[in-house]
Amino acid sequence: MIKVVLADDHEVVRIGIGQFLQNYPDIHLIASVGSGREAVAACAEHQPDVVLMDLVMPDLDGVEATRQILQLGLGARVIVLTSFSDRERILDAIDAGATGYMLKDSEPEELLRGIRAAARGESPLSPRAAQAIVNARQTARVPSDLTPRETEVLVLLASGMANKEIGRALGISEKTVKAHLTNVFQRIGVSDRTQAALWAQRRGLLSSR
Repeated sequence: MIKVVLADDHEVVRIGIGQFLQNYPDIHLIASVGSGREAVAACAEHQPDVVLMDLVMPDLDGVEATRQILQLGLGARVIVLTSFSDRERILDAIDAGATGYMLKDSEPEELLRGIRAAARGESPLSPRAAQAIVNARQTARVPSDLTPRETEVLVLLASGMANKEIGRALGISEKTVKAHLTNVFQRIGVSDRTQAALWAQRRGLLSSR
């Protein structure tokens, strides 16, 4: 059972997502709140597996709420619920510890996959939201000393593949994939999969496939 807390200041959004999640017995919406402060309190009380976090909310925005939730040390995985207009805040949320981001107008099944992926420890990233960030920031590619194989592993990670899937695609073991990712993280100066995926997306590595 995946325990979920939903934080969004729009009641219509909360009702819609709540009704949708009721259809899936492996997901339990344990709290639906309308502010960042309430989200932090709900996480402290209910210890969810996944938090769906709006970015713009009263009294405490989604970025700070995400930071405070992760400081609780309960292992909750935060997925930012965003729109194109929020793209400037997405990177702040990722820096605060959010594990991924989904667009509010995503197909319901895409949101469902994102929740399940986050519960498995993966980083759900909406391709359209990622492209919006790339277009907004227009960050130039920065040369790195990644090897060709490390670059392949990074691109597949940024495409949403798990380590086992990357290994199958490249014909290498999952252990070898993990070793490559350790090197990649060190060389590009990031600490987790989400930041590595953003690094790749912001430098146009996906569009060059």
